[in-house]
Amino acid sequence: MDSLIPFTTSGSLVDSVDKKMLVVLRDGRKLIGVLRSYDQYANLVLEDTVERIYHGSAYGDIQRGIFIIRGENVVLLGEVDLDKEDNIPLTPVPLEHVIPPHRQEQEQRKMREIIKSKVLLDEKGFSKEGGEGDGY
Repeated sequence: MDSLIPFTTSGSLVDSVDKKMLVVLRDGRKLIGVLRSYDQYANLVLEDTVERIYHGSAYGDIQRGIFIIRGENVVLLGEVDLDKEDNIPLTPVPLEHVIPPHRQEQEQRKMREIIKSKVLLDEKGFSKEGGEGDGY
């Protein structure tokens, strides 16, 4: 009976070991690599990792090799379907073509967050994130 209960902890990753995975991190980075190991905190070890940077329908890859990821930084983890991977309507381009627009998007996003935080603080009374007493 217990074998029919699905894993809801990091134990559910056991079927994903040695498979190509996509990991989205809290800071927005997207990593693709082979999951080699994990622990009870969902800390991950990826092998042959690339950081993929997107701009529109184009992308560029930065080789990262072995990558260790702290579990609390993982937003999304999913298996890459190797049969469908080549059918994705994205165009690989040299990294130099996607880095400048990607950085510009990041700066714009950062400015929007600063403006949003200021409005929330000044008009709605919300406190700033990351302030004193916010650490652990």
